[in-house]
Amino acid sequence: MSVSAQPTPYPLLPLLGRGLAAGGIAGLASGLFSLLLAEPLMDRAIRLEEKRSAAEAATAHAGASHSGHSHAAEAEELFSRGTQHLGLVVTAVVAGLAIGVFFTLAYALSRGLRPGGAPNRSAPRDDGRDWQRSMGLAGAGFLALSLLPALRYPANPPGVGDGGTVTERQGLWLAALVIGVLGTVLAHQVHQRLGQAGHGLPVRQSGAAAAVVATLAALFLLPDNPDAVPVPATLLWDFRMLSLGGQVVLWGVLGAVFAAPSLRRQRSAPRERSASSTP
Repeated sequence: MSVSAQPTPYPLLPLLGRGLAAGGIAGLASGLFSLLLAEPLMDRAIRLEEKRSAAEAATAHAGASHSGHSHAAEAEELFSRGTQHLGLVVTAVVAGLAIGVFFTLAYALSRGLRPGGAPNRSAPRDDGRDWQRSMGLAGAGFLALSLLPALRYPANPPGVGDGGTVTERQGLWLAALVIGVLGTVLAHQVHQRLGQAGHGLPVRQSGAAAAVVATLAALFLLPDNPDAVPVPATLLWDFRMLSLGGQVVLWGVLGAVFAAPSLRRQRSAPRERSASSTP
């Protein structure tokens, strides 16, 4: 049989379509989660920021309080809150699509898939493990891109932060992402190397955990957030937990939806074999 006639169970293009679909659904789920649960907190934070800004303006113009009040009253939002809510969901979907593409490429590499579509001979098809592989990859993505950076630089409500420090804050967040990714890759490599050396699961897991702890220590060597957060502690805590919860929804739905076709194949395989063996 020629090579071209052999089946290619993991062609890259269908996987990319699957990743885009999973990423879009995951982004939509994350966006709706944020819209329904985090946005009310954002509205409260915006109202508090408006009150704080008005108070600062009144203090700065103590001699012309009426003028300061008129300027505050004239301040208008560039976009209405309804438009911002729609933009939140659309942005989440677009981000989910992008993450879905990178997730697919990482998954293909873990399966030994070559760019031409032919799987590596050393990586036979195994639908039974696809769920574990997909969810494990989603967990690694959450750890590297969401949890570890957020432990160093947790999310802040809108309006928090000086406009003059935007570039600095973006640089710090990018550095945290890079360290998180490198640390997660290191943990995976440690886990694999210990396994190849013949160590058991407890030793492999302990080595990977030590790599994660070292990554977290490296993250806390980065400078602190340059801006104060003048938000009530309860509101700030709720907002940060809900922001992290949105990331849990994103990565969890992405991994589950991506693996769903493999689960369907796994369930249908016994029926197909039974039907083919029936005379």
